[in-house]
Amino acid sequence: MPRSPNAPSPKAGPVTLAMVARRAGVSPQTVSNALNSPELLRSETLERVQRTIDEMGYRPHRAAQTLRTRSSKLIGYGIRPAPGNSAPVMDRFLHALSQAADEAGYRILLFASPPGNASLDGHEELIDLHSVDGFVLSGTDRGDPRQTWLAKRGIPFVGFGRMWSGRQIGDWADVDGASGTDAAVEHLVALGHRRIAFLGWPRGSGVGDDRAEGWQRAMRRHGLPVRGRRAQSLDDTSSARAAVAPLLDTGATAVIAASDMLAMGCYQALRERNAAPGKDVAVIGFDDSPTAALLSPGLSTVAQPLEAAGHECVRLLLARIAEPGAPPERVLLEPSLVVRDSTPAPGS
Repeated sequence: MPRSPNAPSPKAGPVTLAMVARRAGVSPQTVSNALNSPELLRSETLERVQRTIDEMGYRPHRAAQTLRTRSSKLIGYGIRPAPGNSAPVMDRFLHALSQAADEAGYRILLFASPPGNASLDGHEELIDLHSVDGFVLSGTDRGDPRQTWLAKRGIPFVGFGRMWSGRQIGDWADVDGASGTDAAVEHLVALGHRRIAFLGWPRGSGVGDDRAEGWQRAMRRHGLPVRGRRAQSLDDTSSARAAVAPLLDTGATAVIAASDMLAMGCYQALRERNAAPGKDVAVIGFDDSPTAALLSPGLSTVAQPLEAAGHECVRLLLARIAEPGAPPERVLLEPSLVVRDSTPAPGS
């Protein structure tokens, strides 16, 4: 991209606020107001200063802004190891979160946050250094100490996910997993399936129990049996392949899995029996991971609204920063069923 003819030579060093002020014919305070309090300036003055900033390629020094405003314009996000096939899903959420933050004039500051770290060292260090204005928490689960720890210190935060146990603390945005598996049952019932099984994670996982509850709710609404129709597995294909076997032995014509990874294990189990997923047994996953569309047959799955989740998390966090004493806000987002070739009618 060609450099502006009005921009200084790279050899001249970085553009300073004083240089912008001289070029625009205003005081340095006026340039500072244009950046931090534009409402204080007349429209023609603001336009002239902003045009000069663009022409000269001036970029405010973030540390200096922090000293003046006590705002770093940074949001802390702890990276935790993602289990199973959830890494691509969380990558999509992080991208959406970063985009929403950028649109609001913020940046996401990533740091390592090992699971089960009760000391919360990374969070404490960033707070002590005044490096972030607040935190977005993901991977929330039962016994998570982060919400209580941050709330006691008056640190703004928002959770991508509910707390799942005890008293709800703070703001959160989450995906309604139960609604997603409920919709999956409805789709299969409409196709004529009645023996619909659920392959989930071990009980005690907040997200996993939520997805199981939606399946169970829809099955009971249609008067369909759930006893003996649920199996538990770790989130890997080999465990899922073994766990789904009893469900297939009892004649399930369809399996709803709590993740796409579990659904892939179901594919493997069917092929070991010389049965065809998407022909002999319908399979539905959850998450709409990149792999889902590449499988043969393409995997029907529940897609999470990750872009909406990223935007909601930023909105809720900035609202909390602006009004620390406001009542907590919780947003439950509706997922959508993506239908592919793995869900035929029985016997088709």
